[in-house]
Amino acid sequence: MPKKSIIRTEKLCKSFSSGGVMQHVIKNLDTEIYEGDFTVIMGSSGAGKSTLLYALSGMDKASLGKVYFSDRSITEFNSDQLAIFRRKHCGFVFQQVYLMDSMSVLDNVLTAGLLTGQNKRQLNAKARELLKQVGIEPKLWNKFPNQLSGGEAQRVGIVRAIINSPDMVFADEPTGALNSSSSDQVLNVLTDVNRKGQSILMVTHDMKSARRGNRIIYLKDGTISGECELGAYVSGDRERHDKLRNFLTEMGW
Repeated sequence: MPKKSIIRTEKLCKSFSSGGVMQHVIKNLDTEIYEGDFTVIMGSSGAGKSTLLYALSGMDKASLGKVYFSDRSITEFNSDQLAIFRRKHCGFVFQQVYLMDSMSVLDNVLTAGLLTGQNKRQLNAKARELLKQVGIEPKLWNKFPNQLSGGEAQRVGIVRAIINSPDMVFADEPTGALNSSSSDQVLNVLTDVNRKGQSILMVTHDMKSARRGNRIIYLKDGTISGECELGAYVSGDRERHDKLRNFLTEMGW
């Protein structure tokens, strides 16, 4: 059965003015992101990875071209429309977690859900269940973010990102500030939520993180230089590792 497109771009361009000089970061980019996939965007520094993620999610507006999300053009949305769109349809996981320091773990998650008008009792039950699923024990629920480890905070950030059952979770270097053990925990959570049907689009420069994706898009100078299909993630799959390494070598990574 053909995959269903959830995001599609047409001649997408993004440019910035820097010191009076126009920098063309994304150039006439055409691509599709599919429902249920764990899609990974890779590329060298300055290739436009994060810029593309922000344009696809409506966090930033394209300079030219179109972005379609579930066949709706979000390119013409104004700021208020984009804010409502993101709240209902998108979840975000960043390198820095951006939890509210003055709120407990549980309240950080609940606040994200309450913004969409969910029933408070049902939301509370859902938040507690999701926190358990990602290994955040009840004894941590009333802690504040500065009392958590980096890996714990990022797992709370993932729960906050999925509490509204978004169509897509956008993750920008989610393990970039974590040690190896915490990175593995976070990647395991992302892999698990993807297996349960959550669509994920992740930017990373890390090969270990990229292996979790089933589709790799490689950006170079603002355009797609190549793609690699890896299939579903299986831990310890040496063939998968070699296939990705060979692809990245071919791309000049």
